Amino acid sequence: MENGTLVYVMGASGAGKDSLLQYARQQLDGHPGVVFAHRYITRPPEAAGENHVALSLAEFQLRLAKGLFVLNWESHHLCYGIGIEVRTWLNAGLTVVVNGSREYLPEARRRIPGLCPVLIEVDRTILRDRLVKRGRETEAAIDERLQRAAALSAIDLPGLVRIPNNTTVQEAGDQFTAYLTGQFD
Repeated sequence: MENGTLVYVMGASGAGKDSLLQYARQQLDGHPGVVFAHRYITRPPEAAGENHVALSLAEFQLRLAKGLFVLNWESHHLCYGIGIEVRTWLNAGLTVVVNGSREYLPEARRRIPGLCPVLIEVDRTILRDRLVKRGRETEAAIDERLQRAAALSAIDLPGLVRIPNNTTVQEAGDQFTAYLTGQFD
């Protein structure tokens, strides 16, 4: 029986989710009760962003067929997986932090009852500025991302924790780290 907690982190593209996860991971390095799961992704290892385990599509499909993922989904033409090692960590009583997908949340909750959803939020104006500065999307794509972010912010789930990321990574990261260590108000 699992007696740990799965913290399922979500946020709109540009909300700073990867930065906050990296910050918390550094702050909690060696913490006896918190571990961070890597995602297995069909994206090259040299791709910018999170520290992930890169898999070819064939290797991902093989692992999926063999039941080696506790969670898995597809998004933006990529496959994402969270390994079954997470179950061992939960059984050990650890808080396990995963980088999740907002679209996959209902299935994740079905597979791991009691998971704790965390939403990284950012003001619309700040989000627009961040998306423009990274230069990956057209104006139309940015507008679409802003609409999706607004829909995400409107969700109301039992136990949902919202972490605003409108100022510095340190400020939001300290709030996130406090939550992970049970010191969040």
